[in-house]
Amino acid sequence: MHFTWFHLSSVLEKYPDHVLTAGFCTLLLAVLCVLAKAVAGTPEQALIPAPKISLRNFFEVIVESLTGFVDSVMSHDGQVYLPVVATMFIYIFINNVFGLFPGFSPATDNLNTTLSIGLFSFVLYNIEGLRAHGIAYVKHFLGPLIWLAPLMLPIELISQLVRPLSLGLRLFGNMTGDHTVLSIFLDLVPLGIPIIFYALGLFVCFVQAFVFSLLSMVYLSMATAHDH
Repeated sequence: MHFTWFHLSSVLEKYPDHVLTAGFCTLLLAVLCVLAKAVAGTPEQALIPAPKISLRNFFEVIVESLTGFVDSVMSHDGQVYLPVVATMFIYIFINNVFGLFPGFSPATDNLNTTLSIGLFSFVLYNIEGLRAHGIAYVKHFLGPLIWLAPLMLPIELISQLVRPLSLGLRLFGNMTGDHTVLSIFLDLVPLGIPIIFYALGLFVCFVQAFVFSLLSMVYLSMATAHDH
């Protein structure tokens, strides 16, 4: 077991590192949300542009970027699902980035974490599909023709069950590989060269959060589309 800062506490060292990192990330997100709310002020104040570069501008750029990202994929449904998709993206991204800091074990390096996020996405889009279409949502598992139902049902069920598995395995595999490569080069050449891999690692952290969120939005759009 490699060292993490959590091992300095006799109370925390008995808990798995990925659980502690995920909890720390959740706490950090809560603090950032409170801070963002504080600097935004009232709705009336938020409409007035800040006179100079500030922390409020930083949060505004993040919100506007995520809003544009969600709207580009889900169009008119984007604003409905913006909070959950944005939270998913930021949560995964921050957990990924923890792997770039010495003394931290990122939660996304653990298969339990990535599969649980994939399962959350799976439950979310199926619940939203049922909410949008009612019991008619189940019909698309049976295929276009009723006599094809015995063939289509197992195929559709397997397809659905593979989605959270593929989301979790993709995130786990890419983040584990990225952080392993970074650790190897840090051991071989502690100065200079690792900067390149830190930059590459940061890019991978962003891309993996982006892909996970993008696929989750695609599944949401497919589940809630009105052509079922």
